[in-house]
Amino acid sequence: MNRKSDIKKAFISTIPVFAGYIALGFGFGVLLSTEGFGALWALFMSITMFGGSMQYAAVDFLADAISLAEAAVMTLIINARHLFYGISLVDKYKGSGLKKIYMIHALTDETYSLVSSDVMPKGIKDKQFYYFIVSLLDHCYWIMGCTLGAVFGTNVTFNSEGIDFVLTALFLTIFVEQWLSSKDHASAIIGVVCAVLCTALFHENMLIPSMILILLSLVVLRYVRRGKLDGK
Repeated sequence: MNRKSDIKKAFISTIPVFAGYIALGFGFGVLLSTEGFGALWALFMSITMFGGSMQYAAVDFLADAISLAEAAVMTLIINARHLFYGISLVDKYKGSGLKKIYMIHALTDETYSLVSSDVMPKGIKDKQFYYFIVSLLDHCYWIMGCTLGAVFGTNVTFNSEGIDFVLTALFLTIFVEQWLSSKDHASAIIGVVCAVLCTALFHENMLIPSMILILLSLVVLRYVRRGKLDGK
């Protein structure tokens, strides 16, 4: 009964991600199909890669037939932020056993926003199981969206220009939702300021510098706040 209750609460928590992933995954599937890759490609990529921005980039990688070395470097740059996600989840995922292997694979921006939140549904009996189900459900939503999009794109001809903007729209929606649900906006402000600053300085190479700057800023913020608490 406890497991069923936790699954139900995880499903309710992931409904916004479901809406976003169906749309975002659908867009990916359509774009993939325009390059001549069918639903099986979309299914395989969504299961093994499970990375929104990376999969969108991979469409161009496949179309341009870039080298494995170039693909590896681009993957590292695009997904560098997951290094910082992982560090911040070490304590939350501790003691999750073999489930941790899958939870690491299934970690995305949206899943991270749910499992890292300080506000959890009331009545959760097993937090590790809840994190696992959230990760699994989000992955299933993504697989569904990607596959449906590829099937649709393969069988229906239409102008797909601009459909990749759904990725940006989803990020903005998550940012706004977290801003409205939290009273502490310090980390959000730090993220925006660091991203804007690094974009001005490094242009298209801003991702890794901004992640490093954000990490350092958050460490300093935590140190300052802890110092104030100790001072009391």
